[in-house]
Amino acid sequence: MTQKSGPVLRFAPSPTGYLHIGGARTALFNWLYAKHTGGTFLLRIEDTDRERSTPEAVSAIFNGLSWLGLAWDGEPLFQFARAARHQEVAEDLLARGHAYRCYATPQELEQMRSEQKARGQSVRYDGRWRDRKPGPEQSGMPFVIRLRAPQTGETIIEDRVLGTVRWANDQLDDMVLLRSDGTPTYMLAVVVDDFDMGVTHVLRGADHLNNAARQLQIIQAMGWPEPVYAHVPLIHGQDGAKLSKRHGALAIEAYRDMGYLPEAMRNYLLRLCWSHGDDEIIPTDKAIEWFDLDGIGRSAARFDLKKLDSLNAHYMREMSDVALADEVIAFAERRSPGRKFDGGVHARLTAMMPQLKTRAKTLTELLDKSEFLFISGPPALDSSAVATLKGGTRRHLGEFARELENVPWDLATLETRTREFAQKKGIGLGDIAQPLRAVLTGRTAAPPVFDILVALGREEALTRIRAQGE
Repeated sequence: MTQKSGPVLRFAPSPTGYLHIGGARTALFNWLYAKHTGGTFLLRIEDTDRERSTPEAVSAIFNGLSWLGLAWDGEPLFQFARAARHQEVAEDLLARGHAYRCYATPQELEQMRSEQKARGQSVRYDGRWRDRKPGPEQSGMPFVIRLRAPQTGETIIEDRVLGTVRWANDQLDDMVLLRSDGTPTYMLAVVVDDFDMGVTHVLRGADHLNNAARQLQIIQAMGWPEPVYAHVPLIHGQDGAKLSKRHGALAIEAYRDMGYLPEAMRNYLLRLCWSHGDDEIIPTDKAIEWFDLDGIGRSAARFDLKKLDSLNAHYMREMSDVALADEVIAFAERRSPGRKFDGGVHARLTAMMPQLKTRAKTLTELLDKSEFLFISGPPALDSSAVATLKGGTRRHLGEFARELENVPWDLATLETRTREFAQKKGIGLGDIAQPLRAVLTGRTAAPPVFDILVALGREEALTRIRAQGE
């Protein structure tokens, strides 16, 4: 592919499960930095674990990124398809003396580990084939290719988030690059793919920090340019423990299905370990303008669903009534496949949106509060709605319906006529307004009744009132 000028970043998930919150944040940070710098944002699917990688997980990654609005440049790269290239590099390292064949059997390695444990030593490969040449007895025997890692000095990265990070080389063993069946290990595949993709910046979670030492040794052995590393602290729950499902660590698509807007989700993920002064509400255009690596903090972020709710409520209020009506209808259709809504429903929803959107934090809540606008005919009444139809209320509703048959159908007229009716019957305004709200919506907790009447229109409103009146 033809890359833009500027940094090249990549998001490289493994398709062994859903796209979770931490992965989505990593993707967002990479995308934002690429946008901020005029660089390139690439997607790589690390599907070398054939037993656990599934097409469904790949689709979930694509769908999650698309819903978040994180479009990648070019075609996705699938790591498994590049096994021959990974093997080629391993053979190159072998030819240059930076790697060697190890013929140690699984039994020998298990005995080595057991002895190390018994002596209280760290368990790692002891280099038994590092300087040993195979003899005739190794002919045709299986072997792995190991990196000939430096044994003295340090491996150092200058991390843009964590600062200088050092590893003593005598604590890092000669890792396997190519397995005995010729398949590459994760460490080798990542380095080769990053180089071939032209990746200049590796921005990922801090759980990959130890991988950086291993990968950097391969990079240095090949004489390739070192990328800029930035390892972002992990996300914890409100209790400070590692984020899990009980904290809300769900698939990113689950948040879509719970009724969150992608704009709100981007804003929320951005604020997990990144800041710009005291700003909390950061629209995407501002996020692109402001995002830099210096804004990433070193402390773990805490996942707070209440903050996400608050942000989502803000973005819903900021949307135009027409656009939010579109969003709610699309949400309703996703929840009920095969269910379609006509322009009349959209018109009702748009008319009521100023009252509805201030009362909800998610599309789920908004749909629940507006369900009466999606149906035709009398709604089912909940217990509180039924309780309003006491005494002579049903008679009043029938009389009121007849009075409304020929009046102008606008907010001012409907309110005036309702007040006049209550006065004429010697009842309080609430004694007619509350039952009206109940029979129009099926519940008592609903927006102002006059707005409901206008939104439903004369025919639909009178149909609902008559159904409960006498």
